[in-house]
Amino acid sequence: MSIYQSKYYFYIAVLFLYSCTSSKQIVSAESKKNPIDRKVDSVLKLMNLEEKIGQLNQYNGFWDVTGPAPKEGQAAHKYEHLKKGWVGSMLNVKGVKDVKALQKIAVEETRLGIPLIFGFDVVHGYKTISPIPLAEAASWDLVAIKKSAAIAAEEAAAVGLNWTFAPMVDISRDARWGRVMEGAGEDPYLGSKIAVARIQGFQGDDFSTNKTILACAKHFAGYAFAESGRDYNTVDVSESTLQNTIFPPFKASVEAGVRTFMNSFNELNGIPATANAYLQRKILKGDWKFQGFVVSDWGSMKEMIAHGYVANEKSAAEVSMNAGSDMDMESYVYVENLAILVREGKVKESLIDDATRRILRVKFELGLFDNPYKYCDEANEKATVGKAAFQEGVLDMAKKSIVLLKNNNNILPLKKSGQKIALIGALANDKTSPLGSWRIGADDNTAVSVLEGLQKYPDNQLTYAKGADVNVGRTQFMFETKINMTDKTGFAEAITAAKQADVVVMVLGEHGLQTGEGRSRTDIDLPGVQQELLEEIFKVNKNIVLVLNNGRPLAIPWADENIPAIVEAWQLGTQSGNAIAEVLYGDYNPSGKLPMTFPRNVGQVPIYYNYKNTGRPTMNEPNIVFWSHYTDAKNTPLYPFGYGLSYTKFDYSDLKLSSNSFSKDGKLEVSVTIKNSGQVAGKEVAQMYIRDLVGSITRPVKELKGFEMIALEPNQTKTVTFTIDKKTIEFFTANQIWESEPGDFKVFIGTNSVNTLEGNFQYSN
Repeated sequence: MSIYQSKYYFYIAVLFLYSCTSSKQIVSAESKKNPIDRKVDSVLKLMNLEEKIGQLNQYNGFWDVTGPAPKEGQAAHKYEHLKKGWVGSMLNVKGVKDVKALQKIAVEETRLGIPLIFGFDVVHGYKTISPIPLAEAASWDLVAIKKSAAIAAEEAAAVGLNWTFAPMVDISRDARWGRVMEGAGEDPYLGSKIAVARIQGFQGDDFSTNKTILACAKHFAGYAFAESGRDYNTVDVSESTLQNTIFPPFKASVEAGVRTFMNSFNELNGIPATANAYLQRKILKGDWKFQGFVVSDWGSMKEMIAHGYVANEKSAAEVSMNAGSDMDMESYVYVENLAILVREGKVKESLIDDATRRILRVKFELGLFDNPYKYCDEANEKATVGKAAFQEGVLDMAKKSIVLLKNNNNILPLKKSGQKIALIGALANDKTSPLGSWRIGADDNTAVSVLEGLQKYPDNQLTYAKGADVNVGRTQFMFETKINMTDKTGFAEAITAAKQADVVVMVLGEHGLQTGEGRSRTDIDLPGVQQELLEEIFKVNKNIVLVLNNGRPLAIPWADENIPAIVEAWQLGTQSGNAIAEVLYGDYNPSGKLPMTFPRNVGQVPIYYNYKNTGRPTMNEPNIVFWSHYTDAKNTPLYPFGYGLSYTKFDYSDLKLSSNSFSKDGKLEVSVTIKNSGQVAGKEVAQMYIRDLVGSITRPVKELKGFEMIALEPNQTKTVTFTIDKKTIEFFTANQIWESEPGDFKVFIGTNSVNTLEGNFQYSN
């Protein structure tokens, strides 16, 4: 029997003796607890105050565990904490060898042998990379998204990890904010569905196998509403926006069983989220009855000093614990201050117990107390990482994520033989950028490039020219090679190639590291000289297919007006080039729909489909300026939420309601007929929106309330039916509760949020 196993059975023995010697009342109370809670209590009773606080402490990997132990400095300090059992979790330690070495210290060298949780930002894959989350959201395919997360989980678990800091479920309306790439877009209904799919993919049905990992819903709450779209900036939103727009994906995450939450960097109502008791104690742990634990974002406890909310680290520890933050990520304020605060009476030990209990419960659920080396199988690591089935899975996800924005004159799909094709753009021959941001477990230069993808269709004459590099701006430091941001010397070669081509495929956009955390932009057009390159090529060959690689909605009004075919291909991960080539050549008919609105220019941002109507939405009289509009641009977006074309055509007709009214105990059905009137098979995402015409607070002009993907052969017709009940029309009302209000409603079904058929109904209590 190992040292660790001896400790574990000691816990069980203590629990047995406790249950035998306690009063009948206590035994009765214990018997009502589930087995894991009884085990948690048995461990908690053995712990001293410092050991409890240690479980609330998370450190970044701080030394090469295959080398000697650190002897001085902060690393040595952390090492001593690890040996004392004062560390509950590690992050950014990967690989079975290193994970096992650290776990061995925790379980075999500390007094109680409590295992560590190992966290990592497995945002859209570990080594095998799926499309960025915003791209996956464009698929509207919940089954595929769940599978993508499951692939990421299995591969991450194989290298010793058991916790990912994903999914990010922040609703994002501002394309300037770099982290839009990490979420599911602007809509709370779609965002909630995708949050659940990703959580289920990461966590599976249970944690009994070593193929699933903990998910983490982040960032709670309001992070994506940073003023000016500038990361980490101030957030100031109404209670209505918080409840009706920001909270739904988080609440859905709790209901889906997510085991961890991460709070956010921003303040809310003048209080940093890390110290916000309303968010963490009242809403999350109170109203929603969340049973997992809350981890801070990196250093956010200490950052409250810069916020001007606390004067020092001791105060930061006090307000964070009292507000409900359970684990401190890399601020060191809990491990250094909480014991003092308890002894001074400023923090109740019962709060420490609650936080510790939450973390221990998750460790028991993961099976780490039964087998702390459960995720440390080197043979499994070797057999799992990068396996062929993963490649097939991320290729499928990548194809489903592509959105066809424009296809005049059916320039797409490309003919498979007899054409001269010029491929232009630095991104077309890039094997790193398609991996996107937040892929820190992956290796550079491992994505399939567009050039490589197109080369698999050998019966056309393919010529490549770079044209110009991508302007990476202030993220330049992330690259080993310096890039000349204004260099046009490649224009001549690209122009020559375009002159000789039948079709030009231009791959333009953002580098994969131009979006993500800390990568906000004030301009969201094509960076650098790419726009100029596009216009110069257009002068010599107008037969252009523009393939966009980007992590946010871009403003491309000139391209929309002039370029005949535009494909939104995002950053699609490891199999990027193969997915793009299959779509361009028609071996896969694109079915993606935009999860975020594309603006005409940055001046429209934030722009989103579910806006409020205002008191002056339109003005029909000529020469009247006093209504809500711009004097230099239309109000309407370039491409609306839910928009996406296909190589075939879908006709909507015959919208029917089963009744024109229903009451609180009833429901109605609304249906529409969809026909594939084109020449090829395709998939269509039918979308249902509802408008509440009059409410106790003003209501959006439209809200997504349902969607369904259907597959249709040419000339095939299907009827799609949605059900509407009181839950469908609920919102957070002026009564400060979630309820459905009686009144008149409109229902819309269509191919996107703008092009819809319309009906009417009434609801009564």
